This record gives sequence, C-alpha cells and structure tokens, in this order.
Amino acid sequence: MNARILFLSLILAACTASPEATEIADPTVPTPDFVLTADQTHNKFSSAIPAVVRVPSGSVIEAFTEEASDGQLLADASLEDVVNLDFEPIHPLTGPVYVEGAEPGDILKVTLHEIELGEFGWTAIVPGFGFLAEEFPDPYIKTFEFQDGDVTADFGDGIRVPLKPFPGVMGVAPATDEMLSTIPPRANGGNMDDPNMVEGTTVYFPVFVEGALFSIGDTHAAQGLGEVCGTAIEAPMRIVYEVEVIKGASHIQEPQYETEEYYAVTAFAETIDEAAKKATRYMIDHLEATRGMSRSDAYALLSLAGDLKIAEVVDVPHMLVTMHLSKAVFDS
Repeated sequence: MNARILFLSLILAACTASPEATEIADPTVPTPDFVLTADQTHNKFSSAIPAVVRVPSGSVIEAFTEEASDGQLLADASLEDVVNLDFEPIHPLTGPVYVEGAEPGDILKVTLHEIELGEFGWTAIVPGFGFLAEEFPDPYIKTFEFQDGDVTADFGDGIRVPLKPFPGVMGVAPATDEMLSTIPPRANGGNMDDPNMVEGTTVYFPVFVEGALFSIGDTHAAQGLGEVCGTAIEAPMRIVYEVEVIKGASHIQEPQYETEEYYAVTAFAETIDEAAKKATRYMIDHLEATRGMSRSDAYALLSLAGDLKIAEVVDVPHMLVTMHLSKAVFDS
C-alpha cells in the first residue's frame, strides 16, 4: 500500500472510531477533547482565515499534519518531482484553532504532549533555495521509511540520523487580514524551524487577535540547528497538544518556550547579529520580570550561562536565533 494512502487511512480511522478506540494508551498523555484531520489546513498566516474549531482554554487537541510539500513529495519522490515542486501549497498547517477567551495582549500557552511520526519522510535540495543555494544548483532528494519504534533514520552508507520529531511551524494569527507567506518566522511564531521544540516542550505565544487562531504543521522528523540545505526530514505526523490562555502575565514580543531543564526565548531578524541581540534583550527582559534581577545582573549572568543558538538561516528574509538558560543555575 502506498505510504500516503496508508497514513490517510489511519487519519480516517482516528476520525471515525469510537472515543474508546481513539483513547491514547500512554497514561501520561491527556485524552484529546478535539480531533483535527490533515485536510483541515491552510497555508498562510492571517486573521481573515476562519477557525476550523472553537475550543475552551485548557482543551487538548489531537492534530494530524501533512508533510511540508502538501503531498507533492511522497515516499517514492523523484528528482523530477523536486524540479516541478510548486511552492504555493507549501506548509499546509492544521487549524486555525479559536481559543475562547484569548484576547490581544494575552499569552497562549501550548504544551506539546505527544508527537507521533508518520510512515515516510523526505529531504531535498530545491534549486534556488537554501543557505548555499548558489553552490548547489542541482536538485536532490532522499526519502525515508519509518516503522513504530524507530529512533534513527537510515541516511545510507552506515549513517544513522537520530529522530527528534517536532513541528517546524507553530503560530497564532497576526493582526492583519493580509495573506502572509508561511516561509519566514515572525512575531506570531510561524516557521521557526527550531528542533528543540520537541515533545514535552511548552511554547508561549503573544496573542494578537481574538481567539488567538493557533495553527501547527511543517512537521520534521529530524533537523540540525540551521536547517542549512532548506529542508529537514519532512514527514506527516500526529500531535497531541494543549492550549491555555494566560492573562495578566508580563508581555512577550515573540514566542518563548521551556522544558524542565531550561527556559528559552526566540528572536527573528534579517541578520544573525540582529536576531542574536534581540534574543539577548528578550532574556534580560524575562529575568527582570520573573526573577526581579537588575538588567546589569541579568546581562552578566547571560554572558556566563546563556546559550545563543541558531535555529534556522534559510527562511528568507528572516533568520531565527534563540537563547537558552538552564534552570539549574537557580536551583538553590
């Protein structure tokens, strides 16, 4: 059976089965309140895109995603398919989700409870796209097949790439009815391509419009920091996430996230230098607001313990830099 057909059949089964059949076996993962299928998608960011579902704060959502090409590149993709790739359907995003009570100035907390990999993936060099596009003008494609329990991808020649599935695109709607491309990241999140936003991560988004209008997609099975050739292992997935509206918290200008080990801020800009400076300022703001630190103390601490990381350099015109700060420095 074609891998795409098989994955779509799993989606249909999830939508038609009884609640008992769709309940997740892992007791640490909450049972979804709502299910979104891989055909409930859009591929622009805009406040004018209508929500596919309206949910209360605290809801758990099971979302199925398509891979980044929206079905143009499948398990049997060829070089010809890469050459003929149409960028218009790129980044089908499952959503948007209207979260009741979310208003501009609030924060939308999104917890990634579970990320389940689909059965195939691909990575490609698309002519004209990528960090070294001028040096790699020829098309390239490598496809992968996955089975339950896989922890690495077979790159060939004895090379195994660790699998760390995550959504490349997560975001709320910007305060515009213009249909914005999903390619560059912005203040609303979007195409952040940060491989640290894996299962168990909590991401915080500034809310710009009523209901927040959250979407998720462009799921990656594995990606290095930078995503230098322009693609990760692009793969369909199933994601269980939770949304919660936070009111009265300190304002954030761009998405931030945390795990049990660290807190992180994100910053986009047209150069790495500018993005790195923004990320540093955002972490100083965070320490000032949450720890009561002076800006000078916070600045000095980040020089000692803050880690700047390049998330991506290919989503023109914007690049994304993050800063991580270990929570262990505050354990005492």
